[in-house]
Amino acid sequence: MFTGIVEELGKIAQVDTREGATGLTVSCGRVLGGTQLGDSIAVNGVCLTVTELGAGNFSCEAVPETLRRSNLGGLEVGSAVNLERALPAGRPMGGHYVQGHVDGTVQVAAVVREGEAVNLTFQDVGGRLIRYLVPKAYVALDGASLTVVQVDDPRREFLVTLIPHTQKAITLGQATVGARINMEIDILAKYVDRLAR
Repeated sequence: MFTGIVEELGKIAQVDTREGATGLTVSCGRVLGGTQLGDSIAVNGVCLTVTELGAGNFSCEAVPETLRRSNLGGLEVGSAVNLERALPAGRPMGGHYVQGHVDGTVQVAAVVREGEAVNLTFQDVGGRLIRYLVPKAYVALDGASLTVVQVDDPRREFLVTLIPHTQKAITLGQATVGARINMEIDILAKYVDRLAR
């Protein structure tokens, strides 16, 4: 379980593409503190298991299902990634409950500056997922807990706003039109929908 509060921007140091899985080595610092083999780290919002620890990096693997549902297959050496360790007991809950189980990807449709804020519009919300997006509720985008500002159901689009601090702290601060971004819907919305059927 994660909070969607990104701890650190890491960089992809190595990509090992092979049949059945893709290995990723991520250069980082802060998230290595206290991390052990077998621990979970969210990489762009995807819960991955640490398989190796090095000096200033860790390695993990993404299997075909993960690659189909996320943007991890498009990562290259030098790509920046959002990183967060699993939530330990007693740590403040600054974001919302994020599982690291990505529902799919969305595409950046527009990046618009408004004063010091940046408004990002996302399109291509797949399947029934648009019904779970509600203004002033949460969504996890590349693992970052963000507040939904607007939802356009017919166009299958939604908008979030990044404050200046967030623009520097997460990869979305550098997002460009056309980029594919991992999205995880708030699990509480999915449970409510399931129980109401």
